[in-house]
Amino acid sequence: MTQSDRKGSDDGFFEELDTVVFGVGFAIAVAAVVAFVVTPEAATAYMDRVNSVIWTGFGWWYLLVMFFLVAFVIFLIFGPWGNIKLGEEDEEPEFAFPSYFAMLYSAGIAAGIVFWGPAEAVSHYDDVSPFVGAQSQSSEAAVSAIQYTFFHWGVSAWTAYVVVALPIAYCAYRYDAPMRISTVLAPWIGIDNLDSPIAKAVDILAVFATIGGVATTLGLVGSQFLVGLEWTMGISVGDLGTVLIITGMTVAFTASVALGVEKGIRRISYVNLSLFATLTLVTFLLGPTNYITAIGTEALGTYISQFIPMSFYTGTAETGSGGVSDWVGDWTIFYWAWWFSWTPFVGLFIARISRGRTVRQVAVTGVLASTGITIPWFATMGGTAIYLQDDGQADVLSAIQTYNEAGAGYPLFEALPLGGLLTALFLLLVLLFLITSADSSTLALGMLTTGGTQRPSTTNRVIWGFLIGALASLLIVTGGVDALQAAAIITGGPFSLITLVAVASMALAFGTQRSLFLRDEDDVEVPSSSAVASSGSESGPETDDDYSNN
Repeated sequence: MTQSDRKGSDDGFFEELDTVVFGVGFAIAVAAVVAFVVTPEAATAYMDRVNSVIWTGFGWWYLLVMFFLVAFVIFLIFGPWGNIKLGEEDEEPEFAFPSYFAMLYSAGIAAGIVFWGPAEAVSHYDDVSPFVGAQSQSSEAAVSAIQYTFFHWGVSAWTAYVVVALPIAYCAYRYDAPMRISTVLAPWIGIDNLDSPIAKAVDILAVFATIGGVATTLGLVGSQFLVGLEWTMGISVGDLGTVLIITGMTVAFTASVALGVEKGIRRISYVNLSLFATLTLVTFLLGPTNYITAIGTEALGTYISQFIPMSFYTGTAETGSGGVSDWVGDWTIFYWAWWFSWTPFVGLFIARISRGRTVRQVAVTGVLASTGITIPWFATMGGTAIYLQDDGQADVLSAIQTYNEAGAGYPLFEALPLGGLLTALFLLLVLLFLITSADSSTLALGMLTTGGTQRPSTTNRVIWGFLIGALASLLIVTGGVDALQAAAIITGGPFSLITLVAVASMALAFGTQRSLFLRDEDDVEVPSSSAVASSGSESGPETDDDYSNN
């Protein structure tokens, strides 16, 4: 039975598996779940220790790698490699730009932007970054708070996705390489050797990173949904209820989507973006519009002018021990690791939908255009939260202290005109993102553990839905947001190595196509890398449009 014949069929579960990658990934997830069930305190303490060692001892690594990736993507945008086509030279893009951008943004945004939008800036306003050195809840702290949300969710957040997507798309659409993470090795080891132990190791590392990334995302948005139930309806479910609801909803959403309602989930994704845009616009108009515009403009300017020093700031002087400061570890290092942990899935997704586009088009859309959409949301939500907190109209900080960051959005929207309606719409947005996060997360793990099957069996996805839902809910119960952040840092860091491999692969593959110093318009005929063009490769990736359901 071919991969294409059995895709999406429930009875193809065993036939489709990459037994090594699935087995190791399954064992890791089960071990984590069992540890948090049997010895939750010991498991949490151990994870905290590992997390502390990583970000205090190796925080500099996350910062250096991310800045290097940003610099490399800037080179791709303006350099001669930007005109290289991901496919045949005369091939047109598979998707029109509006659809392409909507799918790319929906995949990369996950639910984090909804969770942190109302919470992050006001948190920085109260607990100011030592990089700024301003007094807590001062006007300088307010500007720097918005500035840092732009930094954490701007160009750096999207760069790693594009870097991994490009070599996979290039090898897949030029040389029929399989659509999986280990394809980044093709320019070095050849397509024929993508089932070798080193390739398996890369795919296993991708599964490890994805487990932490999706557990973090599902945990954050799940906790936000449960806080919303308690805030709006007075429903408190307790620890057992948290585990049952988040795990059950993840499995239910996964099963319903995998059983054949891909078009429905795609429509939900479009509703997500529409509701997201509506909340941004309505909050901007009903909230402190002038304040949002003024502080957003100033913060954007400081973000641009101070991007380089912020990218290298570790806060060592504040620690007294030579390590990364607590503030940098809790925020910047966490975010960079979270983006690395989501890179396997989002990179694969961007590669899948980028056929027929140029390197420059993917880089501009995936980094600059996506950042351009994200900044207004954080300026609006962050500016409104700070204004309402400072003016005494809403105590957002008190909600964060009571419920953690998951509670920030509800007092914010209640304080605005039409507050009841806006709060209900915000809770609906959280629920919709929980659905699409469950769908995209289990689809990613299904793909990664079946050698690139773009529609894994329902059995496969339900297994991952149960394990990741259980892990996410247990992390909430045992350690809350801190535990989720630790999970992302621990699992995302190792995958940063693969992003550097992806850069090296592009240098090898693209360098044979276009000289580094030629002008964009120069047309050269240089033979492609013999490794990339290895004969006898696997059949090309499937072209199922239903994959674009996120």
